[in-house]
Amino acid sequence: MLIKGYGPGPLVEGERLLGRAGFWSNHLLPMCRFVPGEDRPEPEWFGDDGADADALAEVLLDDRAWPVFRVPFGGGHRAVVAYRNLVGDPGTDYLLDRPEWPRAARLAGYDGDWYGPGLSWRDLAHLADTPDPDSPGVHDGAARLLLLLPLLADDEVPPEAPARVSAALTAVGAPDGSARDTADHLLRNRRPAAGPRAVAGSPLSGGDHRRTAPGPVASALTLTRPQRDALADALGSRPQPGPPRS
Repeated sequence: MLIKGYGPGPLVEGERLLGRAGFWSNHLLPMCRFVPGEDRPEPEWFGDDGADADALAEVLLDDRAWPVFRVPFGGGHRAVVAYRNLVGDPGTDYLLDRPEWPRAARLAGYDGDWYGPGLSWRDLAHLADTPDPDSPGVHDGAARLLLLLPLLADDEVPPEAPARVSAALTAVGAPDGSARDTADHLLRNRRPAAGPRAVAGSPLSGGDHRRTAPGPVASALTLTRPQRDALADALGSRPQPGPPRS
C-alpha cells in the first residue's frame, strides 16, 4: 500500500481484521479512562475477552506489517487509520488524503496521548454515512463510525449521538445490555474541540473564506481553493452563497 508522504513502514490492508474477535476492544479502549467508583474498562465491553484482545494485539502491533483501514468518501477522498508500528515509537495515525494531493494530512494521532484537531460530530457522522462504493475500504456504516470515533473532538454532541454509537457497537458484536453504557462512556471521554468552528461547522472545509478563518485542518493543508471546495462538497458543508451586497 502507498499513502503519499506517510512513513517508511510496511503498510498492509487491514480491513480483513475488522471481523476478528478482539479488534474493537483494541481500537476503542484507548478512548476509555478509568474513573474511581465506575467499572474498569475491559474488552468485554466490546464483546471480546482478554485472550482474544491479546491475540489480536499481536497482529495489530506487528512491526513487520502495519495494518491500514481505509474509509473512502465523496470525490475520491478517504480517511485512513494507520497503525504506526515503529519499534520504540508505536501509535495510531488518522489521516486524510486524495489521489492528487502531494501528501496525506494528519487529522489526529495517539501514542499514549492524543494530538491533532480531530473531527466534529457532524463531520464524523457524515463520513460514516457517505461511503464511496467504487473505492476500496470499509463501507459498513457502523464500522466506519467506530473506526473514526477516536477522532471525535467536539465540545457538544447532539442528543441522538449515544443511541447512534450504541447501535454501532451492537452491530459489531458488543453486548446489547451494556452497549448504551459503553457508548456513553466513549462519548464522555471525547476530546474538546481543537479550535473555533468555521461558519459551515466543519474543521476540514474552513467555511466561507470571505467571512471566517479556515478550520484547524484546512489551515494545515496546502490546497487550491477548488480543492478546498471539493473537500467541502464531499463533506456536505460548503456554505450557501449569501445575499448579494447592496
